[in-house]
Amino acid sequence: MTSDPDDAPQYHRLRRWNLMVGLVHAAQAGVVLALSNDLSLPISGSFLRADPVTVQGPTLAKPVFDLPIGAVVAAFLLLAALDHLLVAAPGVREWYERNLARRVNYARWIEYSISASVMIVLIAMFVGIRDLAALIGIFGVNTAMILFGLLMERHQAPGDADWTAFWFGTVAGTAPWLAIIIYIAEPPEVPGFVWAITAVQLVLFATFAINMALQYRQVGRWRDYLFGERTYLVLSLAAKSLLAWLIFANVLRS
Repeated sequence: MTSDPDDAPQYHRLRRWNLMVGLVHAAQAGVVLALSNDLSLPISGSFLRADPVTVQGPTLAKPVFDLPIGAVVAAFLLLAALDHLLVAAPGVREWYERNLARRVNYARWIEYSISASVMIVLIAMFVGIRDLAALIGIFGVNTAMILFGLLMERHQAPGDADWTAFWFGTVAGTAPWLAIIIYIAEPPEVPGFVWAITAVQLVLFATFAINMALQYRQVGRWRDYLFGERTYLVLSLAAKSLLAWLIFANVLRS
């Protein structure tokens, strides 16, 4: 499928949007790296102290490594910047637009599979989930959710879709948030900014699924796939920027 000539003005507008969003992400990453303190959060592992069949007590938790928070925040911003700037670049732009004409954006899903998974791991760490195995699981499940979204776009047509991949992704994506809600509800006192991060990001993560559902239900302006693509750009910018600055303002300022 080739691009509809009538969509050419929209593709030009999308290129400008991608350039702008990419530069904003890159600038934010630079500011975070330049102005952040050296805060690191420890990641631990729980290891056996005896024969797994006979041991009755808890496993031994010990530090594995410290995660530098400023660098991780900058990393998910830079991943987004790279995505948006690449799809606006000559050569890659043509590939991007050909795929948009087929109603799929591989670049978006590849970037989200890493950047959104890094984001959910950060949120989990701020509510107290610090076990290495748990964080690997959260990263992996969130990546699976994103890849189900890619499968939905690649194999289903709006208006006549099999929603299996969508619902499988929804189930997978719910698991990290269930863990986060359990952990944030347990301590007697949770800092206000942690509640804010959790609430804001939970709503924003959900809006990505809503955007896809509206595209595939062909509701209103979402009948135009490119409108949904622009909505993804806005949602991505909002989610990443808000998480970055909520963390920076509360724990990373030098």
